[in-house]
Amino acid sequence: MIIFKKAENGIMKSQTSFIFLFLSLSMGHFMFALQGKNDSIKETTALFKNQEQLPLKLKFSAKNLRENTNDSTYVKSMLWYNDANTVWDSIDIQLRARGNFRRDNCYYVPLRIKLKKSETRGTLFQGNKKLKVVLPCLEGRNGNDYVIKEYLAYRLYEVISPYHFKTRLLEIEFLEEKGHRIKQHQIQGFLIEDIDNVAERVNGKQIKRVIHPLQHDAVFAVENAFFEYMIGNTDYSSRVQHNQRLLFVEDKIIAVPYDFDMSGLVNTHYSTVSNIQNIPTKIESVTERAYKGYERDEAILQEVRQTYLDHKEQLFATIDGLQTYFRDPVQFRTAKEFVESFFEIIEDDKKFNRNIINRTRVK
Repeated sequence: MIIFKKAENGIMKSQTSFIFLFLSLSMGHFMFALQGKNDSIKETTALFKNQEQLPLKLKFSAKNLRENTNDSTYVKSMLWYNDANTVWDSIDIQLRARGNFRRDNCYYVPLRIKLKKSETRGTLFQGNKKLKVVLPCLEGRNGNDYVIKEYLAYRLYEVISPYHFKTRLLEIEFLEEKGHRIKQHQIQGFLIEDIDNVAERVNGKQIKRVIHPLQHDAVFAVENAFFEYMIGNTDYSSRVQHNQRLLFVEDKIIAVPYDFDMSGLVNTHYSTVSNIQNIPTKIESVTERAYKGYERDEAILQEVRQTYLDHKEQLFATIDGLQTYFRDPVQFRTAKEFVESFFEIIEDDKKFNRNIINRTRVK
């Protein structure tokens, strides 16, 4: 038991010194705890540290990739990049087509890149063994803007959750091999890090089996569901792991979302409402919203609601930061207005109760 002595004119100097020491030590423990929490997530690789658009060149036959590659079959190719905006460098890569709908219905085939450690050592790509490349679906005015909007979706989730895929915007010169000639394309794209890199960065492990969403960490599951609702995405299922990857981190099961081209935020010409996981609210268009999150304690829903409200300014700063990359100002404006309409719901108690709390799933 500590006894404080008082002097006639107030607290003695020894008491004041003790209080200062006690507060200093307490603050030190508090800062140490915060530091430990931050240190649990490692820095990303050099490729994704820099958010400047990366100039890239790719040369391949889209037809060959569609017809002759699959989940295990790649073709050899070369990737050129210009990280310092001065001299182009190159690395040998292996390529394959990926995706389902876009692989069969788009002019530009989505890509998966496989890299050898010996090739990437000492380069910008060091630490990455696999990467996804997102490209426009079709040639045309809005194709590139659709890419920017899907890239925006990834960046928005990065604001909300520490468990996310890192991305890097690309300015791509695609040299398409068409028989004996080369067709040149200038297109937007972006890179997505591999799930193995995500797991390593957050000191977790990937879970490859299906686990029911109600066994997922409640707070992160609701953050995920709010995000999909914010961007108007129905093309996912946390129950069957469609466009979701599972991580085991600090005794928690956490789903990490990806693939947002079918969302109302992106609103591509081919976007359709998905019913992979039954939607409790009937909607006709991706620009309508349906909350697909599972029933949770209302206190958790309110906690996550506040998280989004607290990050509102940062979310819109992220949107505004990408304005310069849009070719059509209308595409930028509609994307921003779509996110604004989400905040109109969660800022209003009646709308929040009607559209989210009363729409949670029980199974």
